[in-house]
Amino acid sequence: MTRDRAKAPSQRQLRVGEELRHALAQLLMRGVLRDPDLDGVPITVTEVRASPDLKNATAYVMPLGGGEEAPILKALTRAAPFLRGRLAREVTLKFTPALTFEIDESFAEAERIEALLRETRSDEDRPDDGA
Repeated sequence: MTRDRAKAPSQRQLRVGEELRHALAQLLMRGVLRDPDLDGVPITVTEVRASPDLKNATAYVMPLGGGEEAPILKALTRAAPFLRGRLAREVTLKFTPALTFEIDESFAEAERIEALLRETRSDEDRPDDGA
């Protein structure tokens, strides 16, 4: 027996994830965290993915303007229980999901693809030598 492919997220998962993203972004923007690693570092929350049972959520974050990602990820991981408590007050859910944080790699991946496309375009623009 083979395992089914990963299912697409349900409409409820998507709605909860988006609601959590907005609330989390507001909390980070207000500066509720008093952590030296996060001091003066604007952070964007690009996506929040909720598990099918809505008890866990992964927040994909990115420091604006570049910068070191490891200390920011560590600080957010330390602050996850505090942020979960604050989210419980902001978002009305039966259970507030446990938070995990990951760096969003989609921008780097998009940049890599764009570089490959530019390289391909420039190869096509060059005239062929010979024949």
